[in-house]
Amino acid sequence: MRYENPLQLAEEAAALDIIADGRVALGVSRGSPEPALRGYEAFGYTGSKDPRGADLARDKFDLFMRAVDGDDVADADPNQYGPGVRLPIEPHSAGLREHIWWGSATRDSAKWTGEMGVNLMSSTLLTEDAGVPFHQLQAQQIETFRKAWKDAGHPGDPRASVSRSIFPIMDATDAAYFGIRRGGMDAHDTVGIIDGYRSTFGKTYAAEPDQLIEQLKADDAVMSADTVMLTIPNQLGPEYNLHILESFAKHVAPALGWQPNTDGPVTGYPIDQAIAAGADTVSTVG
Repeated sequence: MRYENPLQLAEEAAALDIIADGRVALGVSRGSPEPALRGYEAFGYTGSKDPRGADLARDKFDLFMRAVDGDDVADADPNQYGPGVRLPIEPHSAGLREHIWWGSATRDSAKWTGEMGVNLMSSTLLTEDAGVPFHQLQAQQIETFRKAWKDAGHPGDPRASVSRSIFPIMDATDAAYFGIRRGGMDAHDTVGIIDGYRSTFGKTYAAEPDQLIEQLKADDAVMSADTVMLTIPNQLGPEYNLHILESFAKHVAPALGWQPNTDGPVTGYPIDQAIAAGADTVSTVG
């Protein structure tokens, strides 16, 4: 978001959502660590007091959301409209807010996401370390988000997604690509420093389907989230990645409660039910 013009993004997102009949799912965030030092300033976006530009990203996102909601954001030319008239961004897509996700890497930013009233997107990295397994820390993040959403009084049921690297071992090719990860360093959470923060990296899941089902059922964040996004090795090409997705959809996901969606856009779990279930999980991890 540090590099975006928030009003132009709101215009383009609304137009795309209308063209796509409300099927847009737009994920935005501050942005990942980058090689450029305050690179957003080279694009004309200055004034951030944070070396990582987090304050700039949040201010822009606030303006973006006001434009998405149809708020007036600019003064009209009084020669054309008369005095005191303000204008919104056009076009306006009434349901766009429900399709927007903020990428969060901490419990604090998850709380802010809930307060903002958008969906939560959490990846395989959290830029904090609380001394607990990654999946438990991420489950706390989801619970924090849902509580903040409800406390803010937002209507509806928000969605919370987590990303996982999951590779069902179905044949010799799968074993050749990913079998070594079953016992290697990737099979465990790791802790390191990224962007100046002590961070927790989630493990890779690579096993036969029955083992994956057991492992994922023991993943608190996967079971708490209403959406699981699979990270795929795009360098291996579309055909092989389709094989990964089909293997997961046919042999793993149904055992986790997933069903193919043929009814169009979905919503998150009922908020009260999700908070109650999340509290039970979080209470076991401190």
